[in-house]
Formats: sequence, structure tokens, C-alpha cells
Amino acid sequence: MGKHTGVWIMLGVFFLTIAPVYATNSWFEKGSETLKTFGLTKDTAAKNASAAGLSVDEIAAGLKEALQIGSDTVVKQLGATNGFNTDPAIHIPLPKSLSMVKTALDKIGYAALADDLELKLNRAAEAATPQAKKLFQDAISSMTFEDVQAIYKGADDAATQYFKEKMSPGLAKAMEPVIDNTLSQVGAVQSYDAMMGEYKALPFVPDVKSNLTGHVVDKGMAGIFHYMAQEEKAIRQNPAKRTTQLLQKVFN
Repeated sequence: MGKHTGVWIMLGVFFLTIAPVYATNSWFEKGSETLKTFGLTKDTAAKNASAAGLSVDEIAAGLKEALQIGSDTVVKQLGATNGFNTDPAIHIPLPKSLSMVKTALDKIGYAALADDLELKLNRAAEAATPQAKKLFQDAISSMTFEDVQAIYKGADDAATQYFKEKMSPGLAKAMEPVIDNTLSQVGAVQSYDAMMGEYKALPFVPDVKSNLTGHVVDKGMAGIFHYMAQEEKAIRQNPAKRTTQLLQKVFN
């Protein structure tokens, strides 16, 4: 996946150069007040940007493009077949409430039923992950100057925490119906019924219940933000692979 270290270096230039050139743009309006705390006038900031061979628009666009490319990379990776299933870092296991069911079925040679259900839970997460793409776009486009400043000064996962705060409610809402439908389409409901049928036929086993959709939504979101945090850390620390003309110009 692409690593865009230059974002975090250029953000330092961003804070010292950007001026509110458009009265209708809230990002730059808020940036105006922040610039005053640095002792910079609008004219000085514009001159600094020009000296760097960049326009204010290019710096802002480069920042947004880098974040967009990073989030697109995560969505594409996890939304592909086996994006969750074969990745040990984010593979979705059966809910804890079903662990005793799997253990009991293992003893009588029906472990395949639990394994089949687990596979289908991961398939549902993979199918729902593309729902995150537009939400990342919306979060990036609504980012204010104060948001950028806090991210720049924050921890290695500051942008990821920003995305979590902005996106989590909407992402859960968007993923839930997709996961619910996918669980039915891939046969997860039937697998669950078959597994529980065999389990309940065993003597003296306790009753168990599980919310499969809620489990996959929670684990799916955790997987998305897990890799967004890794992408962000790489952006901060590693040499960038600049894949567009704009990124090459802004972050060289």
C-alpha cells in the first residue's frame, strides 16, 4: 500500500503558509485566525507559499489527496476476497458466545460447521467494507484547519482517531444492512442454524445466543481502522511513493 510520508512534513509548511484566500471556504477562514497566533499576516503567508513554489490551493489539495489515497488503499485491500478472512491481524472469529459451541462440535467431528460459519462472517465484512469509501471522503472534505493542526501535533494515529470520531456512527449504520443481507446470501444463517442444530442435540449443553450482524459490524470497523492507523503511521514515518503529479509536486 502507498506510503505518503511527505504529508506530515508538508503540514509544517502548511501551518506557516496557508492564508484564507476564499471567504466562502471554512477551512481557510478558520486558518486565518490560527495564522495570527504565528505572527503571520496574509501577505507574509502568501509570499512563503510562493517561495516554496506552491499555491495555497495546491498545498490543501495535496493534503486531502494523500489522505484520500491512503483511505482508498485500505478500503480496496479489505474489500477484496480474503481481505479479512486470510489476514491474521483482522480475521473475524466466531463470537465469544459461540466458542463453547465450536469446542463441543470439535469433540464429535463437526468442527467444519463452525469453520464454515466463520468463513462466511469474514465474507460479509469484505462485502460491506466498500461502504467506508464515501464516508472517508466526507470526513476528509469536512476537515477544518483546527482538525489538521490537531492531527499534525498529535500521536501517530491522530488522523485515525479523527476518522473514528467522524465516521463510526455512519459507518456502522451503512455496514449493517449490507452485512445482514450478505450473511443471508452467503448462507451464514443456514450454517448457523445447522451448527446450532447439532449443538443442541448434544446432552446437557447450555443454551447460547449470538448477534452475528452486530459482531461482524464491530469487527469489520475495527479492521478498517486498524489498517488506517498503519497507513497513517507509514505516512508520518516512511518515504512516500508519490503516485500522482500533484503529490510529486507538493511533497517532493
